[in-house]
Amino acid sequence: MSRALPKYNKRRVAVIGGAAAVALSGAVIAGSALAGTPAKSGSATNARTLASPGTITCPDVASKLPAIPASAKAEVDRNLALLQTQIQEANKRLVDTVGQGGPNFVNNAILGPLKDKRVATVNRIATAIGRTAAKPTGLDALAPCTLNAGGANAGTNTGGAAAGNNATATPGATGAQQSTGGTNNANAAVGTISCPDVASKLPAIPASAKAEVDRNLALLQTQIQEANKRLVDTVGQGGPNFVNNAILGPLQGKRVSTIDRIAIAIGRTSAKPTGLDSLAACTLTK
Repeated sequence: MSRALPKYNKRRVAVIGGAAAVALSGAVIAGSALAGTPAKSGSATNARTLASPGTITCPDVASKLPAIPASAKAEVDRNLALLQTQIQEANKRLVDTVGQGGPNFVNNAILGPLKDKRVATVNRIATAIGRTAAKPTGLDALAPCTLNAGGANAGTNTGGAAAGNNATATPGATGAQQSTGGTNNANAAVGTISCPDVASKLPAIPASAKAEVDRNLALLQTQIQEANKRLVDTVGQGGPNFVNNAILGPLQGKRVSTIDRIAIAIGRTSAKPTGLDSLAACTLTK
């Protein structure tokens, strides 16, 4: 018995040692698992992107058109397809920019530019039809689009400060109204939009076109003023390309349409000026 006892003790020690090793290994594995949990950073991202930001819907243009002349059909079809592409791109951007900007980001950076694109496209459709038939009117009313479903409130502030906005919030106020007197500082900080002068590049304007040309020259100035105001109102919104995508791009689109109207007005009774589209692009100067 005196010799069996040490053997028993050895076996017991071995079993206890093995159990301890297993326990220790389990602790290490469990610890590793716990330590690795935060590495699943995609889970938070997925939770955010899977929450639907909503869908942009726009009035149907095709169903509101009159009979389309055969000579205009290809151009009309091309622009109708472009309208659909514009909506798809806007919906994609809606998803890609979830959580960006302030309370008016969707209106300023997505719905506003989309409306401008649609106005230009709808006008091209009307012009194409009008070359050989009665030009349809009132199609501009179909340009504005709306945000539905999950993102219905994304373009409206229901109170509280915008993300990234240091201004004190006033319930129900827009991001621009929330400023506590920093508008002038913001204006100095964001710079100014400047555009090439169009009036000085025009040829002699026929008397019959003067009123229309003057009206569109005034509109060009209004567009610049609106863009500069928007530049101030959207300080801190969007990413590094926000100004180009949401302000300068749409402004160029508007100027192309306005300049084209000027050229067409002159061209009705005189030589139509060419190359004016090169004056459409504007720049941001600090």
